[in-house]
Amino acid sequence: MTDASESTGRDGLGASPAAFGALRIGVGLLQGLGLYWLHRASDGGTSWGATHPLLFGPLLLVVGFLPLVLLAGVGRLRPVTMVIWTVVAGVVLALLGLHDIARQSADTLQGPPFLSPQVILFSAAALFIAHHLVAPADMERRRIASYPAYFDTATKAAVQLALSAGFTGAFWILLHLGAALFRIINLDFLENLLREPWFAIPVTGLVFAAAVHLTDVRDGLIRGVRTVALMLLSWLLLVITVLVGGFLAALPFTGLGGLWETGSGVSLVLAAAAALIILINAAYQDGQPDNRPPFVLRAAVRVAAVLITPLIVIAFWGLALRIGQYGLTPDRIIAAACALVGASFAAGYGWAALSPFWRKGDWMRPLERTTIWTAVLTVAVILLLFSPVLDPSRLSVMDQVARLERGAVTPDKFDYAFLRFESGKAGQAALARLTRSTNAAVAAEAVAAQKIENRYDARPAEEDLPVPTIEIWPVGAAPLPAGIIASANRYDLRDCQHADPCLATRRDLNGDGTMEILIAGHTDVWVFIPEGDGWSLLGFFRQRCRGDRRPDPRVALRAGRLRAVQPVWPDLVFADGRQVARFHSDDIPDCESAPVVTAPTPPPPVTDVGGPAP
Repeated sequence: MTDASESTGRDGLGASPAAFGALRIGVGLLQGLGLYWLHRASDGGTSWGATHPLLFGPLLLVVGFLPLVLLAGVGRLRPVTMVIWTVVAGVVLALLGLHDIARQSADTLQGPPFLSPQVILFSAAALFIAHHLVAPADMERRRIASYPAYFDTATKAAVQLALSAGFTGAFWILLHLGAALFRIINLDFLENLLREPWFAIPVTGLVFAAAVHLTDVRDGLIRGVRTVALMLLSWLLLVITVLVGGFLAALPFTGLGGLWETGSGVSLVLAAAAALIILINAAYQDGQPDNRPPFVLRAAVRVAAVLITPLIVIAFWGLALRIGQYGLTPDRIIAAACALVGASFAAGYGWAALSPFWRKGDWMRPLERTTIWTAVLTVAVILLLFSPVLDPSRLSVMDQVARLERGAVTPDKFDYAFLRFESGKAGQAALARLTRSTNAAVAAEAVAAQKIENRYDARPAEEDLPVPTIEIWPVGAAPLPAGIIASANRYDLRDCQHADPCLATRRDLNGDGTMEILIAGHTDVWVFIPEGDGWSLLGFFRQRCRGDRRPDPRVALRAGRLRAVQPVWPDLVFADGRQVARFHSDDIPDCESAPVVTAPTPPPPVTDVGGPAP
């Protein structure tokens, strides 16, 4: 974007930089006051914010993000455009928040802010992209602006946002430093003030808005920082291109099995594709001949643009395998949407790199149209995903129930807890329908799932944890009680998931006449106690020593060196008898030199810090 186009946008408001600054500071202060008001409204279970989530959630999204549109648009958008775009953005944010709250069930809607992290993250992304589609078009008085205008506006805003956030963080660091200085001379007024939300929240909004204005009036500063950042990022393109190229070259020899075993293979390849896309744009910049990178970077851009396609293909392949095995989940639907956006980049960037119709001045020129239209696609996909049209929870519930009904998953392996706790109202409605199923096993499991109060009390279905491998010690001792393996699996004893098994033994550790079960891994020891018809985890012993050669409890158990000892220092019980303090020392011994200390009989417990027990 040229300076002339920028000045046109500024002249649209007919105001001076001082007026812009006053307007921005006013917006920041109002945002801070609004966030503080919402904070007060969410403080306490009986406040209106806690009891009216359908109002609180959308308001939080609007108050949190809409002022950023005003801060970025002041002096750059014409008044009419500013009003229309602000209203549209506000309505869309409110509707996204409203839908996110409305789809949740009472089990997931625990308390403020009510909004799911995905909605907050993707709303921010969609707002940033949409604003930087609107602003350049308004500045150039065109429906579709030139690519240099889009690039200039978006990259300057990203740098401005980073600098403003850094300025705000530095401001608070200095305030806390000042509070520490005053505390040295026994003046704690500033420290107490910084803890007050009525001060901290509005001041943060005010300082951030001031930082936006300060960076805006120093346009040369922003351009300088951006130039350095783009230069550094563009050379990182060489690194990621070599790494991704090496990864893809090794796949024919290693296969994809290791990638799928990680459980996050799709996310990794999508992240690699995103890194390539970002760094390609950092090297290409606005496409003008004056900003063309050196030959080695131009070659890297072409190679990287081609490498995006196999990464996206691998991502779709992994998603297809996972969905075929286990069906749709909200995370997989969102990953598929990201892969769709990645496919758009891959097609356009690949064509730009391989097109045979090159001309001397058109290096990678198709990249520009791809970037613009994929930005539009990204906003559309986000709006569809977080609306009733493509709601991931609703689609996942439909697919999972369909798999159950057609026999793709047996009733005992179906994840009823997903319907109960993780898919909102759509899942709970489907679970209620399953309780009336003609399949007796399905109906019984659904009824049992409705009675579960905690997600972690549910039996893991679908991708179950491996069954722990546990040996009995001493050899020939009675086998473990029925259900102890399931209890150990429920608590995800990772030490028992390896080829080297855990070791289990019975001990009466506390002398109450009841045998506990100790399960020793390679670092920790877990203690299980009988509870009802099963066993539950009471707690665990964790070694305090440092070092890579911590003693293996299993070795000590086999050698007869694992024994219980009394603590050297007793617990302190404070006046009301409910608060107990345990002795901890900062002097943590090295594992290899720490002696085993058997304590003498401890003294009587102290029941009051003011004196001995009566």
